[in-house]
Amino acid sequence: MWKKVKQHPEFSYKILKEVNFPWDVKPIIYAHHERYDGKGYPSGLKGEKISLGARILAVADTFAAMTSDRAYRKRLSKEKVIRELKRVAGTQLDPELVKVFVEMLMSKEKK
Repeated sequence: MWKKVKQHPEFSYKILKEVNFPWDVKPIIYAHHERYDGKGYPSGLKGEKISLGARILAVADTFAAMTSDRAYRKRLSKEKVIRELKRVAGTQLDPELVKVFVEMLMSKEKK
């Protein structure tokens, strides 16, 4: 089952292959499950080898997943999500991007 789940970036890429976007988003979509520590998929890219776009999408996708209701759990509070983002910064996610993302969330909250 997990092997099939891990194929979804490849399936997404194939689906979008013939779609013309204003910029080339396909490699970003393809690599958004790579991990900063190199333990992601589909290519096992690490750190700066992962495109900036894919690293940004990974943070946004992680945030969206945790703040959405799922069949197996309710959405997490913003506080819990921020703690989890900070916990996985440097392993799953780019630590600098997590820092900026959290700062943006916090500054939005103060307004």
